[in-house]
Amino acid sequence: MVGRNSIWPLFPSVALRYRTGGVTKSRTNVKKDENNVNDVGNGKRTSHHSPGSHNSRPSSPQPSILSSRGDYQTLLSYQKSEAIYEITYRFCKRHLAKGDRTIDQMVQAARSGKQNIIEGSKAAMTSKEFEIKLTNVARASLEELLEDYRDFLRVRDMQMWDKNCREALYVRELSKTTPLTFEVFREFVETRSADVVANIAICLIHQANYLLDQQLKGLEKAFLKEGGLRERMTRARLQARDQQRNGWGKV
Repeated sequence: MVGRNSIWPLFPSVALRYRTGGVTKSRTNVKKDENNVNDVGNGKRTSHHSPGSHNSRPSSPQPSILSSRGDYQTLLSYQKSEAIYEITYRFCKRHLAKGDRTIDQMVQAARSGKQNIIEGSKAAMTSKEFEIKLTNVARASLEELLEDYRDFLRVRDMQMWDKNCREALYVRELSKTTPLTFEVFREFVETRSADVVANIAICLIHQANYLLDQQLKGLEKAFLKEGGLRERMTRARLQARDQQRNGWGKV
């Protein structure tokens, strides 16, 4: 049973939006090929050792040394962490006493969650290990913030929503808005009571943590398969050396 501070009757009904190379072939000198065919027809011998000849051995594609870097702004984990930061900043300003040390702790934890996702995405091109490390820091920061919100509710004897209560489910549905921004929650953050805002933040942190856990699993799997920058550089050097020995055309 949800207490009198329930946001369910206060939530307006809103429309939710869901969102549930071509290989470049090297051009040969066509005229030269035609001349070669004519020469063979005239009994002339032609050489096929030219690098441009159609008998030359095709070179293997060079392995990529630098990993591709995605746009962090498209990551759901980043979108949620950005909303969490803005909610936390306003929550602390409205509901915590000026000078309370908890304000700095909560705001810094929220900011760390957001910023480390950004830095991890930027580091992805050169260091998979560093990307994993920074993503782990983001995950730990949000876990710290989660505990701060729980403490806020506990020490004030305020109700913490069950994850399957209708208020929590409503926030979960709102969170499906794409792209997700603070504006989705602004009205509630600026007008609802402290316990309601804290519970909204808790719901979002759980979602962000789940996404970061999945992200970390994917990063670890990619690291085990591809290795780090040093391994990729070694593979690229070995392949380049092999191409130098065997890459030129043979009859």
